[in-house]
Amino acid sequence: MLGFLKKPVVVTAEINLNLVALTVVGLMSRLWGLSYPRAVVFDEVYYGQFVSLYMKRIFFVDDSGPPLGHMLLALGGYLGGFDGNFLWNRIGAEYSTNVPVCSLRFLPALAGALCIPLAYQILVELQFSHCAALGAALLILLENSLITQSRFMLLESILIFFILLAVLSYLKFYNLQRHSSFSGRWWFWLLLTGVACSCAVGVKYMGLFTYMLLLAIAGLHFWHMLGDQNLSNVSLVCHFLARGLTLLIIPVAMYLSFFYVHLTLLYRSGPHDQIMTSAFQASLEGGLARITQGQPLEVAYGSQITLRNVLGKPMQCWLHSHTNTYPIRQQLVVSNPPRPVRHGHVVQLVHGITTRYLNTHDVAAPLSPHSQEVSCYIDYNISMPAQNLWRVEIVNRESDTDVWKTILSEVRFVHVNTSAVLKLSGASLPEWGYRQLEVVGEKLSKGYHQSMVWNVEEHRYGKSQEQKEREVELHSPTRMDISKNLSFMAKFTELQWKILTLKSEDTEHKYSSSALDWITMDTNIAYWLHPTSGAQIHLLGNVCTWASANVAAVVYTCLSLWYLIRRRRKIYDVPEDAWQLWVSAGQICVGGWVVNYLPFFLMEKTLFLYHYLPALTFQILLIPIVLQHLSDHLCRSLLSKSMFSALTVAWFSSVCFAYRTFSPVTYGQPLSVAELKDLRWKDSWNILIPKQGR
Repeated sequence: MLGFLKKPVVVTAEINLNLVALTVVGLMSRLWGLSYPRAVVFDEVYYGQFVSLYMKRIFFVDDSGPPLGHMLLALGGYLGGFDGNFLWNRIGAEYSTNVPVCSLRFLPALAGALCIPLAYQILVELQFSHCAALGAALLILLENSLITQSRFMLLESILIFFILLAVLSYLKFYNLQRHSSFSGRWWFWLLLTGVACSCAVGVKYMGLFTYMLLLAIAGLHFWHMLGDQNLSNVSLVCHFLARGLTLLIIPVAMYLSFFYVHLTLLYRSGPHDQIMTSAFQASLEGGLARITQGQPLEVAYGSQITLRNVLGKPMQCWLHSHTNTYPIRQQLVVSNPPRPVRHGHVVQLVHGITTRYLNTHDVAAPLSPHSQEVSCYIDYNISMPAQNLWRVEIVNRESDTDVWKTILSEVRFVHVNTSAVLKLSGASLPEWGYRQLEVVGEKLSKGYHQSMVWNVEEHRYGKSQEQKEREVELHSPTRMDISKNLSFMAKFTELQWKILTLKSEDTEHKYSSSALDWITMDTNIAYWLHPTSGAQIHLLGNVCTWASANVAAVVYTCLSLWYLIRRRRKIYDVPEDAWQLWVSAGQICVGGWVVNYLPFFLMEKTLFLYHYLPALTFQILLIPIVLQHLSDHLCRSLLSKSMFSALTVAWFSSVCFAYRTFSPVTYGQPLSVAELKDLRWKDSWNILIPKQGR
């Protein structure tokens, strides 16, 4: 039984030294001097605010995208012991001692470094040579813009990492498809594809472009499988279900989990509460929840309430009136037991201070003449009797007998006499109206708009006829807990809708640019400037690499069209296996560049050069693919191959030269005025030249 002990236990492993060396060098290039400069660099002023809010568990909304990227940055702060106490108000501000700068920048730098071995492996999985794969990795390593973007508390390097991981995972899965379907490795890489795609979308919605590309490629591959007569119907169904589970269902579930963690962490009221609904605000600790504590759930006749318009645009609006000198006060008391207000009931809305009834007549509103004026009724002896009856319509009711509930119910008020609906017009009244928003009566229409919908925020009532006893009743213990009534899916749906529809004011930025400027790198961004030494950090790419990427894209497109035309004429210039590799590479690299670049021409938002980096990464991967194809299939003779190799070495030397030339503004090394002027290779680049004294 113990015979196996007579022989040693041997473990063998294959180690790709190229991959190890690339990883080590990549880590050095991204992590070296990571805490320098110890000052706020460009968009760190933006993302740092959210990191501080995470540390303090304060709720916020960022319209730039989902929360995963912010949470990863916050994780770096948490691991570094950051307490969130820093005022993120100015680019260039020196970090205080409590800010763990290196820890906050570590995850983006790590992600940027890992993109280098990922690029290597992607070309290997595309069945290109290790020399071409090494070239792709070195081009990513020596790309100044990718280095700059990965060395600070920014999201693009994390996004690119998950994009490349998704591409690599799918390629590995696809290559395993031929001989080991449904094996453990097959499932692992297919599952990792879905996970990486979900993470890419969770960091920034730009990740959705690559996700859609991979879904399209997976769909095309499955379409080809349908024509394989060797696969049974059961096998095809299993393949379809496996892809549906891992590429659709699991990514959606993960995406929801990002928001679940986000909402679990941020449970305290914060500065962005006001853009959320009353129900959402009441689910947060502090803020509205503190005000509404102790409120009855059901609105009854005699209730004292505040009404907030659901629309919330152009700003939050509550139904409001003004005081006057009349000393009359009306005591509002509910019956015992309270008589709840239900859908379809007719009510009067009484202003608590002035005791006037909300009223509307068929008279034009001051700023919206097509609508009716709404006011609190005063009899000026003008022969217009009060018309102050309103019918309650619960918009989100489950039945026609639903009770009007505090915070949870969204209601419309329909004027009984004129059928006009109480609506927020959005216009601001003049000075005589204290610049407050205009409320009008809109003629009833079949359409639904949030400006016509209201909900109760504050709600109190008393049953006693005695003033002192009624005041005690109004401060009774809690009778409802909104946080338990609002489900995660309800909070997720609302937050997701706010992220997608909330538009920050797009102002012209000094370093904003158009998508056309990116291809030729006619623009740059100054990230940081030292006040005295002349050290600067700019988002500038490797000029030689960017130009080569454009040339590679043009060459690939022209060659593909030429091959297609020739193949149509039954002329095959390259072997079939080489043609399939060429097409597969184009699907990934050219497709990745197209889907990550062209959508920006349709976007109405402020654009910056860093938005181009995911597309650029795919374009860079295309360079060694085109070079290997030219060498293998167009250079026929030994002499032409030797000359092409020499030209390739010379070209790569120019890439290294460009990297070395611009590395001072990549890493923030001190430069003289003359050196800064020498770096302005294009007049459109905004290299900051200090003024010299006379």
